[in-house]
Amino acid sequence: MATIDLEFVSQLYREYASDLSEVMAAQRRFFQANARTMTPQLDDLEAEITYLLLRAFRPDSVVELGTFHGWSTTWILSALRDNGTGRLHSFDKIDNVVRNVPADLAWDRWTFVQGDVKENLGKLPGEAGYLFVDAAHGGRFARWYIENLFPLVPAKTPVSVHDVFHGKRPLPLTEGAVLTRWLGDNDVSYFTASAAKDRESFQRLTELTRELGLGQVRGTTDNPMLYFSMPDPARSAAPVSTVPQRARTLRSPG
Repeated sequence: MATIDLEFVSQLYREYASDLSEVMAAQRRFFQANARTMTPQLDDLEAEITYLLLRAFRPDSVVELGTFHGWSTTWILSALRDNGTGRLHSFDKIDNVVRNVPADLAWDRWTFVQGDVKENLGKLPGEAGYLFVDAAHGGRFARWYIENLFPLVPAKTPVSVHDVFHGKRPLPLTEGAVLTRWLGDNDVSYFTASAAKDRESFQRLTELTRELGLGQVRGTTDNPMLYFSMPDPARSAAPVSTVPQRARTLRSPG
């Protein structure tokens, strides 16, 4: 499986530029039509990268924790539609997403579970091929999914976690602090296009999208999402610390 890094992501932009352009146009229309009732959570690059990784890895099943108004859900479903395969399993305590996701995207490729994922682990697909996390952002939730969900996810599965790098380092006690500490303890590299954390990757991808004539969807440039591949269980044996501490920072590949 390919390493998720700047080189690989740049390659995907070039490979799927035409399809991505069409999806971006559809997402612009979707946002304009629902501007009064939804607040998109993903910035442009991180939404596009999520789409591209899904196209490249072609998972049979995707698990999404946190849907809010459906912005990430529609990006994910667009990728599964364009792949011609795969099903999305989304979990959230609120059901705003049900009213927003277009029927043609949801049809035959989406299962929504309303409720706390902690109480619905039995409704996860048998083997997730991609994990997308954008739910509670406190350290307690991160410790829960590292200890209870990660062991259920096969090795090498791509993972996206939102709202990690709004700055150079995650704030103490946050999801990002717990997650990056776990990644460091288990020697797992990651990629981010965060303008604050990895300015070079952000700038190079921004220049690439201009070169490819892709334009913008929302024009937002924070992109705090972090991407990595799930390590082998034998490697991820380090326990999750319950003692608050400043997060260990990693140098992202690329």
